[in-house]
Amino acid sequence: MKRSKLVVIIIAVLAVALIGTGVFIYIQHKQMSDFKEQVEIDKQRTELEKEYSDLAAQYDQFEGQQMMFNNDSLIEKLDAEKVKVQRLLEELRTVKNTSSARIEELKKELATLRGIMRHYVMQIDSLNAANKQLREENAQVTRRYREVSETANQLKQEREELTEKVTLASKLDAVGIVVTPIDSRGKVAKRIKKTDKIKISFSIAKNVTAEVGEKYIYARIVKPDGDVLVKDRADVFPFENREINFSCRRLIEFTGDELNDVTMYWAVEEFLYSGEYRVDIFADNYKIGSRSFTLKE
Repeated sequence: MKRSKLVVIIIAVLAVALIGTGVFIYIQHKQMSDFKEQVEIDKQRTELEKEYSDLAAQYDQFEGQQMMFNNDSLIEKLDAEKVKVQRLLEELRTVKNTSSARIEELKKELATLRGIMRHYVMQIDSLNAANKQLREENAQVTRRYREVSETANQLKQEREELTEKVTLASKLDAVGIVVTPIDSRGKVAKRIKKTDKIKISFSIAKNVTAEVGEKYIYARIVKPDGDVLVKDRADVFPFENREINFSCRRLIEFTGDELNDVTMYWAVEEFLYSGEYRVDIFADNYKIGSRSFTLKE
């Protein structure tokens, strides 16, 4: 009887030991499994953190290109997605006890975000291509405009030069200018004090391009000191956008043919001193001739 009891006790002890061993083995296995799972979770979280970091870097690159594609709606969407990526990246960096279920959610979210990124990349590439084409077209238009402007300026310059040539060609020309001091008897005065008039005679050369009709011919007698002989300071005529004094004038009828024996007189009523004088002749706002002469004592 005692032996049977001992056997029962031994069996009971062995059973308890076996159960304890099983429990221990189960706990060890569970801990090892949990450890491996955590290691895998940490590994996946590290990989996800890198992938999210790369994705965030791509959004940073787009931020530097925003001025290139200039699309407010797209920029707003990119900014929103960038904030989302940064928020999830911050979660991966700060939350250490991330579950495997959350890791799977973050993987799916990453796949979605990458799909959105590819869509934005296509949009941005399309916008950049359109902007490039637009810039090329603008450059072509600018180049064409510059070419047209240069051509227009060249034509304008040529037209102005031609107009100037035509204008100069139409200018009258006083030729054979002779200035003679005359005494009171109509003879050539040998001395200043005998001079009663200053006779100015010349011809107008033939010019078929000049405007025909009545014209005033003006003469300015310039003294050795540069002053002009005038009867009245109000005797002026237009020349080079201003009015200047004349000594005498004469109205002629110009037909385009040579006009000979054009004579003008200046009556001496003031004191004249010896020296070199000059007569300048004008018509149609142009100086058409000049002649120097000397009066002697």
